[in-house]
Amino acid sequence: MIIATLVILGIVVVIGLFVWVTYNGLVKLNVRVQEAWSDITVQLKRRADLIPNLIEAVKGYAGHEKQVFQDVTEARANVLAATKEGPEATAKAENQFEQTLKSLFAVSEAYPQLRASENFQQLQNELVDTEDKIQAARRFYNGGVRDLNTKIQQFPANVVASLFKFTNKEFFEVDDMATVEKPVEVKF
Repeated sequence: MIIATLVILGIVVVIGLFVWVTYNGLVKLNVRVQEAWSDITVQLKRRADLIPNLIEAVKGYAGHEKQVFQDVTEARANVLAATKEGPEATAKAENQFEQTLKSLFAVSEAYPQLRASENFQQLQNELVDTEDKIQAARRFYNGGVRDLNTKIQQFPANVVASLFKFTNKEFFEVDDMATVEKPVEVKF
């Protein structure tokens, strides 16, 4: 009788340890995904803060291109608003923003004095640096999502995940394959 009780107690302890370790692992992965998403929003905000300066620099040379400036400003606002809605909405807003940036860069190419401006060159370099940071943040986020989603779907961790209501997260994916095949050119 004592041996049976010890065996049952041992099984309960092992199951309890398994649930505890698995739960903590899922929490750790979930927090890592949240951190990565925060990194993306910080970089998107940084880029959005550069855009008004870029627009002002271009306006000085190409003031008659009002529609382009309005489109870029609107797309910038959409990206900032979309970060609160999640990866899918943000990816869609990002695609629109990249298209409007192409229009702004096309306008700037028509003005050699603008391309030679030191202020404009500095903004260009900051924008390129920020785009690199956004790309790195996306990769880190998608890696975290991959790890979390894999853990949630694997047996026996999926039992613990469903018990504590852990759900799969969305990847930050680019919808427009043309953007992937031909990225935004930043040359002035």
